[in-house]
Amino acid sequence: MIHQSFKRALDLLYPGRCPVCDGVVPVFEVRDGHIKRAGLIHRKCLGKIEYVRGATCAKCGKPLSDDTQEYCEDCRRTKHNFDRGYSVFAYRSISGSIYRFKYMGRQEYAEFYGWATGKLLGRKLKGLGIEAIVPVPMYPAKERKRGYNQAAVYAEAVSAQLRIPVFKGLVRRVRNTAPMKELDARGRRNNLKKAFIIAQNDVKFKCVLIIDDIYTTGSTIDEIAHEFRMAGVQKIYCLTLAIGQTT
Repeated sequence: MIHQSFKRALDLLYPGRCPVCDGVVPVFEVRDGHIKRAGLIHRKCLGKIEYVRGATCAKCGKPLSDDTQEYCEDCRRTKHNFDRGYSVFAYRSISGSIYRFKYMGRQEYAEFYGWATGKLLGRKLKGLGIEAIVPVPMYPAKERKRGYNQAAVYAEAVSAQLRIPVFKGLVRRVRNTAPMKELDARGRRNNLKKAFIIAQNDVKFKCVLIIDDIYTTGSTIDEIAHEFRMAGVQKIYCLTLAIGQTT
């Protein structure tokens, strides 16, 4: 109760921003003649984002343009180290929001992202037997410069919805890799080789959920999943905020 009262006081002083348009979201609004707490997003902006629904790849979770296929083209030719991937938003509908969340300090968006994740995937994720949520780590110098790891911020918001603990120190990034957006699929995989290590000798978890912001080729998650496989983890799932559609 004290935490909630403190949060409401902060909301009055520093109202949040809409994760779609970045406009100020009022703390209260009038609905049906009554003053009620506003949501985490402008109601008019809810219709501008697209959730991942319908036919998806049975491996990475990418939306399929051909619903007669079980796997996307990438997963038909690439062997992934994780068991199954899930995503919340179609990338094009939320790309500007993720850019601000990632590079412009809009960490407050994570509360909406977590809520949306719970709404779309909460029941499914809770049924997988996940014991630990593991955000993709940043290289320490890069994280210090940015001030936060957006995957870890999102992971905490998901944890609040699923009631599954986050373990941010379980995986370490030990090599400062080149920006992934500049590389093709093969370049991404080569770029990430030996970039991650498990930070403890004995991993007792049998089922983990790796969290990142965007799924493109799965290279980053594959490298971390490989380390978990070597450590004896039996089931490895991944969750990202956004994913593109297969061609």
